[in-house]
Amino acid sequence: MTHVVRRPAGPFVIADGAGELHQVPLGEDNLGWLVVCRETGEAAAVDGPEAGPYLALCERLGVRLTTIWNTHTHGDHIGCNRDLARRGRLSSLRVFAPAGAALATPGCTDPVDEGDRATVGRLSAEVWRTDGHLDGHVSFVVPGAVFCGDTMFTAGCGYLFDGPPAAMHQSLRRLASLPDATLVCCAHEYTWSNLRFAWVVDAANPALAERIRRSRAVLAEGGSCVPSTMAEERATNPFLRGMSPSVRAGFQAHTVRALGEPDVVAFTELRALKDGATWRSVSDAELPT
Repeated sequence: MTHVVRRPAGPFVIADGAGELHQVPLGEDNLGWLVVCRETGEAAAVDGPEAGPYLALCERLGVRLTTIWNTHTHGDHIGCNRDLARRGRLSSLRVFAPAGAALATPGCTDPVDEGDRATVGRLSAEVWRTDGHLDGHVSFVVPGAVFCGDTMFTAGCGYLFDGPPAAMHQSLRRLASLPDATLVCCAHEYTWSNLRFAWVVDAANPALAERIRRSRAVLAEGGSCVPSTMAEERATNPFLRGMSPSVRAGFQAHTVRALGEPDVVAFTELRALKDGATWRSVSDAELPT
């Protein structure tokens, strides 16, 4: 189920006021992010399948696209690099990309890994290794926001192409350690489909019911439920709540067996349930209104 964002969220102030963040709808449900250094007017594009919307936004804002931050090498994340290359614009940019996939990232100038920094103007992001979706996947952390690619989604998490589940679980738990107000800037608007699954296994969670009500209203108007906050994810994302009594009861009611322990086992079983064809997706009418 895709959702086309017609009304982007934001803009947002990040990095203790030194940065400005703009959401950039791309394709059907892809979301890019433009990080602007307020002091220098330089901007970084974070992932995406195409470059046109980034270039148009930069022109409208009067800022200069000088940088790309790539979280991983799937086509809907490095497509913007290829598009910029076709336009003759890539060679002049700094491209920060996962070190393990530097050769597979068009235009990579700055291979980065755990503990490195990615910059744009005078802004600096800490690089975290967030494996699970793909080996070498990285996230970019600035004060007030995390650009987590396809690791954590709103109310969900990315598909495990490389895995193993323990790697994704570790990445999610680390991201969840960020401060409550941290904006979760993922790369897709998958909120509604993720909430459907969350409701199957966590329907006793009042915070989830309220999130579904708010999300329904936002999406109906063509808006975006991304970014969420880390506090909201900890309260309602089932992949962060595997040891909660509500999720454990919901899982057992659905599968007629107990959710395993410890937490990494619970995560593995929840991810397997979502990936399989045995759970019944609820209809819109069955979700809270």
